[in-house]
Amino acid sequence: MNPVKVGLLGLGTVGGGTINVLRRNAEEISRRAGRGIMITHAAARDINKPRICDTTDILLTTNPQEVVDNPELEIIVELIGGDGLAHEMVLRAIANGKHVVTANKALIAKHGNEIFAAAKEKGVMVAFEAAVAGGIPIIKAMREGLAANRIEWLAGIINGTGNFILTEMRDKGRDFAEVLAEAQSLGYAEADPTFDVEGIDAAHKLTILASIAFGIPLQFERTFTEGISQITREDVVYAEELGYRIKHLGIARRSVGGIEMRVHPTLIPARRLIANVDGVMNAVLVRGDAVGPTLYYGAGAGADPTASAVVADIVDVTRVLTSDPENHVPHLAFQSDAIADTPILPMDEVITSYYLRMQVQDHPGVLADITRILAEVGISVEAMIQRPSLDGGYTVPLIMLTHQIVEAKMNKAIAQIEELKAIQGQVVRIRMETLG
Repeated sequence: MNPVKVGLLGLGTVGGGTINVLRRNAEEISRRAGRGIMITHAAARDINKPRICDTTDILLTTNPQEVVDNPELEIIVELIGGDGLAHEMVLRAIANGKHVVTANKALIAKHGNEIFAAAKEKGVMVAFEAAVAGGIPIIKAMREGLAANRIEWLAGIINGTGNFILTEMRDKGRDFAEVLAEAQSLGYAEADPTFDVEGIDAAHKLTILASIAFGIPLQFERTFTEGISQITREDVVYAEELGYRIKHLGIARRSVGGIEMRVHPTLIPARRLIANVDGVMNAVLVRGDAVGPTLYYGAGAGADPTASAVVADIVDVTRVLTSDPENHVPHLAFQSDAIADTPILPMDEVITSYYLRMQVQDHPGVLADITRILAEVGISVEAMIQRPSLDGGYTVPLIMLTHQIVEAKMNKAIAQIEELKAIQGQVVRIRMETLG
Protein backbone atom coordinates (compact mmCIF):
# COMPACT_ATOMS: atom_id res chain seq x y z
CA MET A 1 0.00 0.00 0.00
CA ASN A 2 1.07 3.59 -0.57
CA PRO A 3 2.54 5.41 2.44
CA VAL A 4 0.22 7.60 4.50
CA LYS A 5 1.02 11.26 3.87
CA VAL A 6 1.13 13.48 6.94
CA GLY A 7 1.12 17.26 7.31
CA LEU A 8 2.89 18.85 10.27
CA LEU A 9 1.95 22.18 11.86
CA GLY A 10 4.86 23.42 13.94
CA LEU A 11 8.55 22.61 13.60
CA GLY A 12 9.77 23.31 17.11
CA THR A 13 11.30 20.83 19.54
CA VAL A 14 8.48 18.29 19.37
CA GLY A 15 7.96 18.72 15.62
CA GLY A 16 11.64 18.13 14.95
CA GLY A 17 11.62 15.16 17.31
CA THR A 18 8.63 13.67 15.49
CA ILE A 19 10.40 13.85 12.14
CA ASN A 20 13.54 12.28 13.63
CA VAL A 21 11.71 9.41 15.32
CA LEU A 22 9.66 8.63 12.21
CA ARG A 23 12.82 8.46 10.12
CA ARG A 24 15.00 6.63 12.61
CA ASN A 25 12.42 3.91 13.25
CA ALA A 26 10.74 3.93 9.82
CA GLU A 27 10.98 0.18 9.23
CA GLU A 28 9.73 -0.76 12.71
CA ILE A 29 6.88 1.76 12.53
CA SER A 30 5.82 0.47 9.09
CA ARG A 31 5.72 -3.09 10.43
CA ARG A 32 3.45 -1.97 13.28
CA ALA A 33 1.20 0.30 11.23
CA GLY A 34 0.85 -1.88 8.13
CA ARG A 35 1.88 1.04 5.89
CA GLY A 36 4.71 3.51 5.57
CA ILE A 37 4.25 6.94 7.12
CA MET A 38 5.73 10.06 5.52
CA ILE A 39 5.67 13.71 6.61
CA THR A 40 5.53 15.42 3.25
CA HIS A 41 4.38 18.95 4.18
CA ALA A 42 5.03 21.20 7.18
CA ALA A 43 4.25 24.73 8.30
CA ALA A 44 6.43 26.92 10.53
CA ARG A 45 6.67 30.61 11.34
CA ASP A 46 10.25 30.75 10.03
CA ILE A 47 11.08 28.09 7.46
CA ASN A 48 14.78 29.12 7.38
CA LYS A 49 15.42 28.65 11.07
CA PRO A 50 17.99 25.96 12.06
CA ARG A 51 16.23 22.73 13.15
CA ILE A 52 17.06 19.58 15.06
CA CYS A 53 15.84 17.59 12.04
CA ASP A 54 16.47 17.39 8.31
CA THR A 55 13.59 18.92 6.30
CA THR A 56 15.11 18.76 2.80
CA ASP A 57 12.45 16.39 1.45
CA ILE A 58 9.53 18.16 3.17
CA LEU A 59 7.63 20.99 1.48
CA LEU A 60 7.72 23.92 3.91
CA THR A 61 5.36 26.89 4.17
CA THR A 62 4.63 29.67 6.61
CA ASN A 63 0.90 29.26 5.99
CA PRO A 64 -0.60 26.37 8.04
CA GLN A 65 -3.83 26.62 6.04
CA GLU A 66 -1.99 25.37 2.95
CA VAL A 67 -1.11 22.18 4.82
CA VAL A 68 -4.56 21.68 6.32
CA ASP A 69 -6.26 22.17 2.93
CA ASN A 70 -3.90 19.91 0.98
CA PRO A 71 -6.01 17.05 -0.47
CA GLU A 72 -3.05 14.63 -0.53
CA LEU A 73 -2.70 14.61 3.25
CA GLU A 74 -4.71 12.19 5.37
CA ILE A 75 -3.37 13.12 8.82
CA ILE A 76 -2.62 16.55 10.27
CA VAL A 77 -0.27 16.75 13.26
CA GLU A 78 -0.84 19.95 15.26
CA LEU A 79 2.17 21.06 17.31
CA ILE A 80 1.60 24.82 17.25
CA GLY A 81 0.48 25.11 20.86
CA GLY A 82 -2.03 27.50 22.44
CA ASP A 83 -5.72 27.50 21.72
CA GLY A 84 -6.02 30.25 19.11
CA LEU A 85 -4.62 29.38 15.69
CA ALA A 86 -4.34 25.73 16.72
CA HIS A 87 -8.07 25.62 17.49
CA GLU A 88 -8.90 27.12 14.10
CA MET A 89 -6.59 24.76 12.18
CA VAL A 90 -7.75 21.61 13.97
CA LEU A 91 -11.42 22.38 13.28
CA ARG A 92 -10.55 23.17 9.66
CA ALA A 93 -8.68 19.88 9.28
CA ILE A 94 -11.65 17.97 10.70
CA ALA A 95 -14.02 19.81 8.37
CA ASN A 96 -11.77 18.70 5.50
CA GLY A 97 -12.21 15.08 6.61
CA LYS A 98 -8.67 14.69 7.92
CA HIS A 99 -7.60 12.83 11.05
CA VAL A 100 -5.77 14.94 13.65
CA VAL A 101 -2.94 14.20 16.08
CA THR A 102 -2.12 16.86 18.67
CA ALA A 103 0.14 17.36 21.69
CA ASN A 104 -1.85 20.41 22.77
CA LYS A 105 -3.22 20.00 26.31
CA ALA A 106 -4.71 23.50 26.50
CA LEU A 107 -6.59 22.95 23.24
CA ILE A 108 -8.07 19.63 24.39
CA ALA A 109 -8.83 20.77 27.95
CA LYS A 110 -10.61 23.95 26.83
CA HIS A 111 -12.12 22.99 23.46
CA GLY A 112 -12.07 19.21 23.41
CA ASN A 113 -15.83 18.78 23.74
CA GLU A 114 -16.37 20.85 20.60
CA ILE A 115 -13.49 19.21 18.72
CA PHE A 116 -14.59 15.64 19.51
CA ALA A 117 -18.18 16.39 18.50
CA ALA A 118 -16.97 17.75 15.16
CA ALA A 119 -14.71 14.72 14.66
CA LYS A 120 -17.57 12.31 15.38
CA GLU A 121 -19.77 14.06 12.84
CA LYS A 122 -17.07 13.80 10.16
CA GLY A 123 -16.05 10.25 11.10
CA VAL A 124 -12.42 11.11 11.85
CA MET A 125 -10.08 10.55 14.79
CA VAL A 126 -8.47 13.12 17.07
CA ALA A 127 -5.54 11.53 18.92
CA PHE A 128 -3.88 13.36 21.83
CA GLU A 129 -1.64 10.98 23.80
CA ALA A 130 1.21 13.51 23.83
CA ALA A 131 -0.99 16.14 25.51
CA VAL A 132 -0.50 14.56 28.94
CA ALA A 133 2.76 13.42 30.59
CA GLY A 134 4.94 13.53 27.47
CA GLY A 135 6.14 10.06 26.54
CA ILE A 136 4.15 8.16 29.19
CA PRO A 137 1.26 6.34 27.45
CA ILE A 138 -1.16 7.21 30.25
CA ILE A 139 -4.14 8.03 28.02
CA LYS A 140 -3.91 4.72 26.18
CA ALA A 141 -3.45 2.86 29.47
CA MET A 142 -6.54 4.42 31.04
CA ARG A 143 -8.70 4.41 27.92
CA GLU A 144 -7.88 0.87 26.80
CA GLY A 145 -5.75 -1.07 29.29
CA LEU A 146 -8.01 -0.22 32.25
CA ALA A 147 -11.30 -0.45 30.34
CA ALA A 148 -12.52 -3.25 32.64
CA ASN A 149 -12.16 -1.06 35.72
CA ARG A 150 -14.21 1.49 37.54
CA ILE A 151 -11.55 4.09 38.18
CA GLU A 152 -11.69 5.20 41.81
CA TRP A 153 -9.02 7.93 41.80
CA LEU A 154 -5.85 9.13 40.17
CA ALA A 155 -3.00 11.33 41.32
CA GLY A 156 -0.20 12.60 39.13
CA ILE A 157 3.01 14.57 39.01
CA ILE A 158 2.22 15.97 35.60
CA ASN A 159 4.41 19.07 35.39
CA GLY A 160 8.15 18.48 35.27
CA THR A 161 9.11 22.09 36.01
CA GLY A 162 7.29 22.13 39.34
CA ASN A 163 8.69 18.73 40.27
CA PHE A 164 12.23 19.87 39.47
CA ILE A 165 11.83 22.93 41.70
CA LEU A 166 10.45 20.97 44.66
CA THR A 167 13.16 18.30 44.27
CA GLU A 168 15.93 20.90 44.34
CA MET A 169 14.39 22.64 47.35
CA ARG A 170 14.31 19.32 49.21
CA ASP A 171 17.69 17.90 48.19
CA LYS A 172 19.76 21.08 48.38
CA GLY A 173 17.82 23.28 50.83
CA ARG A 174 17.38 26.04 48.25
CA ASP A 175 14.70 28.73 48.07
CA PHE A 176 11.91 28.67 45.49
CA ALA A 177 13.05 31.84 43.67
CA GLU A 178 16.63 30.58 43.30
CA VAL A 179 15.59 27.22 41.87
CA LEU A 180 13.04 28.82 39.55
CA ALA A 181 15.78 31.02 38.08
CA GLU A 182 17.90 27.92 37.43
CA ALA A 183 14.93 26.10 35.87
CA GLN A 184 14.53 29.03 33.48
CA SER A 185 18.25 29.01 32.60
CA LEU A 186 18.09 25.26 31.90
CA GLY A 187 15.03 25.66 29.67
CA TYR A 188 12.70 23.76 32.02
CA ALA A 189 10.66 26.91 32.71
CA GLU A 190 9.58 29.70 30.37
CA ALA A 191 10.53 33.35 30.86
CA ASP A 192 6.97 33.71 32.20
CA PRO A 193 6.69 30.57 34.37
CA THR A 194 3.08 31.15 35.45
CA PHE A 195 1.58 28.17 33.62
CA ASP A 196 4.04 25.80 35.31
CA VAL A 197 4.45 27.10 38.85
CA GLU A 198 0.84 28.20 39.36
CA GLY A 199 -0.56 24.86 38.22
CA ILE A 200 -2.35 25.88 35.02
CA ASP A 201 -0.40 23.43 32.85
CA ALA A 202 -1.13 20.60 35.30
CA ALA A 203 -4.81 21.61 35.45
CA HIS A 204 -5.11 21.28 31.67
CA LYS A 205 -3.70 17.75 31.89
CA LEU A 206 -5.78 16.75 34.92
CA THR A 207 -8.93 17.90 33.14
CA ILE A 208 -8.19 15.43 30.34
CA LEU A 209 -7.30 12.56 32.67
CA ALA A 210 -10.44 13.06 34.79
CA SER A 211 -12.69 12.98 31.72
CA ILE A 212 -11.16 9.71 30.57
CA ALA A 213 -11.23 8.21 34.06
CA PHE A 214 -14.85 9.03 34.89
CA GLY A 215 -16.61 9.54 31.56
CA ILE A 216 -17.42 13.23 32.14
CA PRO A 217 -17.21 16.24 29.81
CA LEU A 218 -13.98 18.21 29.75
CA GLN A 219 -14.37 20.99 32.35
CA PHE A 220 -11.12 22.89 32.78
CA GLU A 221 -12.85 25.88 34.33
CA ARG A 222 -14.02 23.72 37.27
CA THR A 223 -10.59 22.37 38.15
CA PHE A 224 -9.32 23.84 41.44
CA THR A 225 -5.80 25.15 40.83
CA GLU A 226 -3.12 26.21 43.31
CA GLY A 227 0.57 26.62 42.55
CA ILE A 228 3.85 26.08 44.42
CA SER A 229 5.17 29.65 44.54
CA GLN A 230 4.31 30.00 48.25
CA ILE A 231 6.10 26.81 49.31
CA THR A 232 9.18 27.57 51.43
CA ARG A 233 12.25 25.45 52.09
CA GLU A 234 11.15 25.37 55.76
CA ASP A 235 7.92 23.63 54.74
CA VAL A 236 9.93 21.10 52.73
CA VAL A 237 12.18 20.41 55.75
CA TYR A 238 9.30 20.10 58.22
CA ALA A 239 7.46 17.73 55.87
CA GLU A 240 10.56 15.50 55.69
CA GLU A 241 10.84 15.45 59.49
CA LEU A 242 7.25 14.25 59.68
CA GLY A 243 7.82 11.49 57.12
CA TYR A 244 6.28 13.26 54.13
CA ARG A 245 7.35 14.89 50.88
CA ILE A 246 5.74 17.82 49.13
CA LYS A 247 4.73 17.17 45.53
CA HIS A 248 2.62 19.28 43.18
CA LEU A 249 -0.16 16.84 42.38
CA GLY A 250 -3.15 16.71 40.11
CA ILE A 251 -5.83 14.68 41.89
CA ALA A 252 -9.16 13.39 40.56
CA ARG A 253 -11.41 11.22 42.71
CA ARG A 254 -14.93 9.88 42.85
CA SER A 255 -16.70 10.94 46.02
CA VAL A 256 -20.25 10.77 47.32
CA GLY A 257 -21.09 14.30 46.20
CA GLY A 258 -19.39 14.24 42.79
CA ILE A 259 -15.99 14.26 41.13
CA GLU A 260 -13.00 16.00 42.74
CA MET A 261 -10.65 17.76 40.31
CA ARG A 262 -7.84 19.64 42.04
CA VAL A 263 -4.23 20.67 41.48
CA HIS A 264 -2.24 21.80 44.52
CA PRO A 265 0.92 21.18 46.58
CA THR A 266 0.38 17.98 48.56
CA LEU A 267 2.12 16.19 51.41
CA ILE A 268 2.37 12.48 50.65
CA PRO A 269 4.10 9.75 52.68
CA ALA A 270 7.78 9.50 51.76
CA ARG A 271 7.47 5.72 51.41
CA ARG A 272 5.10 5.98 48.44
CA LEU A 273 6.72 5.29 45.07
CA ILE A 274 5.30 8.49 43.60
CA ALA A 275 6.92 10.51 46.41
CA ASN A 276 10.30 9.40 45.05
CA VAL A 277 9.72 10.66 41.50
CA ASP A 278 12.27 13.46 41.24
CA GLY A 279 13.58 16.10 38.87
CA VAL A 280 11.66 16.73 35.67
CA MET A 281 10.15 13.25 35.55
CA ASN A 282 6.38 12.65 35.58
CA ALA A 283 4.31 9.88 37.16
CA VAL A 284 0.60 9.07 37.35
CA LEU A 285 -0.90 6.74 39.96
CA VAL A 286 -4.28 5.27 39.00
CA ARG A 287 -6.47 3.09 41.20
CA GLY A 288 -9.05 0.83 39.57
CA ASP A 289 -11.50 -1.37 41.44
CA ALA A 290 -10.28 -4.57 39.74
CA VAL A 291 -6.58 -3.94 39.18
CA GLY A 292 -5.83 -1.88 42.31
CA PRO A 293 -3.15 0.82 42.16
CA THR A 294 -1.03 1.13 39.00
CA LEU A 295 1.86 3.55 38.49
CA TYR A 296 3.02 5.03 35.17
CA TYR A 297 6.42 6.75 35.15
CA GLY A 298 8.60 8.42 32.56
CA ALA A 299 9.75 11.59 30.85
CA GLY A 300 7.05 14.26 30.78
CA ALA A 301 8.64 16.45 28.13
CA GLY A 302 11.49 16.65 25.62
CA ALA A 303 11.84 16.13 21.88
CA ASP A 304 12.05 12.34 21.67
CA PRO A 305 9.79 11.36 24.61
CA THR A 306 6.94 13.58 23.39
CA ALA A 307 7.57 12.57 19.78
CA SER A 308 7.23 8.95 20.94
CA ALA A 309 3.62 9.67 21.92
CA VAL A 310 2.92 11.71 18.76
CA VAL A 311 4.20 8.95 16.47
CA ALA A 312 2.28 6.30 18.42
CA ASP A 313 -0.90 8.28 17.72
CA ILE A 314 -0.01 8.53 14.03
CA VAL A 315 0.42 4.74 13.98
CA ASP A 316 -2.99 4.29 15.63
CA VAL A 317 -4.65 6.51 13.05
CA THR A 318 -2.86 4.68 10.23
CA ARG A 319 -4.15 1.35 11.55
CA VAL A 320 -7.68 2.75 11.44
CA LEU A 321 -7.16 3.94 7.87
CA THR A 322 -6.19 0.44 6.81
CA SER A 323 -9.01 -1.34 8.64
CA ASP A 324 -12.35 0.18 9.69
CA PRO A 325 -12.36 3.98 9.82
CA GLU A 326 -15.79 3.99 11.47
CA ASN A 327 -14.76 1.82 14.38
CA HIS A 328 -12.17 3.24 16.76
CA VAL A 329 -11.69 3.77 20.50
CA PRO A 330 -13.86 6.67 21.77
CA HIS A 331 -11.91 9.88 22.32
CA LEU A 332 -12.73 10.03 26.05
CA ALA A 333 -12.90 6.24 26.57
CA PHE A 334 -16.70 6.20 26.97
CA GLN A 335 -19.15 6.18 24.07
CA SER A 336 -20.22 9.75 23.32
CA ASP A 337 -23.85 9.11 24.26
CA ALA A 338 -22.72 7.66 27.60
CA ILE A 339 -20.79 10.71 28.82
CA ALA A 340 -22.30 11.62 32.21
CA ASP A 341 -22.58 15.18 33.49
CA THR A 342 -21.61 14.15 37.02
CA PRO A 343 -21.29 17.17 39.35
CA ILE A 344 -17.80 18.50 40.05
CA LEU A 345 -17.33 18.82 43.81
CA PRO A 346 -16.61 22.39 45.02
CA MET A 347 -13.32 22.64 46.90
CA ASP A 348 -15.17 23.62 50.10
CA GLU A 349 -16.72 20.13 50.12
CA VAL A 350 -13.51 18.15 49.58
CA ILE A 351 -12.39 16.05 52.55
CA THR A 352 -8.66 15.68 53.21
CA SER A 353 -6.01 16.02 55.90
CA TYR A 354 -3.84 19.11 56.38
CA TYR A 355 -0.40 20.38 57.24
CA LEU A 356 -0.58 23.71 59.09
CA ARG A 357 2.35 26.01 59.86
CA MET A 358 1.99 29.19 61.88
CA GLN A 359 4.27 31.66 63.63
CA VAL A 360 3.09 32.01 67.24
CA GLN A 361 4.09 34.03 70.28
CA ASP A 362 5.96 31.83 72.72
CA HIS A 363 3.92 32.20 75.90
CA PRO A 364 1.45 30.05 77.90
CA GLY A 365 -2.10 29.55 76.62
CA VAL A 366 -1.45 30.06 72.92
CA LEU A 367 -1.49 26.36 72.05
CA ALA A 368 -4.65 25.89 74.11
CA ASP A 369 -6.39 28.66 72.13
CA ILE A 370 -5.40 27.07 68.80
CA THR A 371 -6.46 23.55 69.74
CA ARG A 372 -9.75 24.89 71.14
CA ILE A 373 -10.57 26.54 67.79
CA LEU A 374 -9.72 23.34 65.93
CA ALA A 375 -11.82 21.23 68.31
CA GLU A 376 -14.84 23.52 68.02
CA VAL A 377 -15.08 22.81 64.27
CA GLY A 378 -14.34 19.11 64.70
CA ILE A 379 -10.67 19.02 63.69
CA SER A 380 -8.38 16.59 65.52
CA VAL A 381 -4.57 16.83 65.50
CA GLU A 382 -2.48 13.86 64.41
CA ALA A 383 1.01 15.26 65.04
CA MET A 384 2.66 18.49 66.13
CA ILE A 385 6.17 19.92 66.31
CA GLN A 386 7.41 23.23 67.71
CA ARG A 387 10.78 24.66 66.81
CA PRO A 388 12.96 27.34 68.41
CA SER A 389 12.64 30.87 67.11
CA LEU A 390 14.17 31.33 63.68
CA ASP A 391 15.06 34.98 64.33
CA GLY A 392 15.87 34.97 68.05
CA GLY A 393 12.63 36.82 68.76
CA TYR A 394 9.52 36.01 70.74
CA THR A 395 7.74 33.94 68.08
CA VAL A 396 8.29 30.31 67.15
CA PRO A 397 7.11 28.13 64.28
CA LEU A 398 4.34 25.65 65.18
CA ILE A 399 3.55 22.82 62.77
CA MET A 400 0.48 20.58 62.97
CA LEU A 401 -0.83 17.65 60.98
CA THR A 402 -4.58 17.13 61.19
CA HIS A 403 -6.88 14.22 60.54
CA GLN A 404 -9.36 14.42 57.66
CA ILE A 405 -11.89 17.23 57.68
CA VAL A 406 -14.04 18.96 55.09
CA GLU A 407 -12.26 21.98 53.58
CA ALA A 408 -14.96 24.48 54.56
CA LYS A 409 -14.40 23.70 58.25
CA MET A 410 -10.64 24.05 57.87
CA ASN A 411 -11.13 27.43 56.18
CA LYS A 412 -13.27 28.54 59.12
CA ALA A 413 -10.69 27.36 61.67
CA ILE A 414 -7.79 29.05 59.86
CA ALA A 415 -9.70 32.35 59.72
CA GLN A 416 -10.32 32.21 63.48
CA ILE A 417 -6.72 31.24 64.28
CA GLU A 418 -5.39 34.15 62.23
CA GLU A 419 -7.51 36.53 64.35
CA LEU A 420 -5.64 35.54 67.53
CA LYS A 421 -3.25 38.25 68.72
CA ALA A 422 -0.60 35.61 69.35
CA ILE A 423 -0.48 34.62 65.66
CA GLN A 424 1.94 36.48 63.42
CA GLY A 425 1.01 36.61 59.73
CA GLN A 426 -0.99 33.99 57.88
CA VAL A 427 -1.37 30.29 58.55
CA VAL A 428 0.29 28.17 55.87
CA ARG A 429 -1.95 25.29 54.80
CA ILE A 430 -0.90 22.35 52.59
CA ARG A 431 -3.28 19.48 51.90
CA MET A 432 -2.25 15.91 52.65
CA GLU A 433 -3.03 12.61 50.91
CA THR A 434 -2.00 9.11 51.93
CA LEU A 435 -2.61 7.66 48.43
CA GLY A 436 -3.22 4.31 50.08
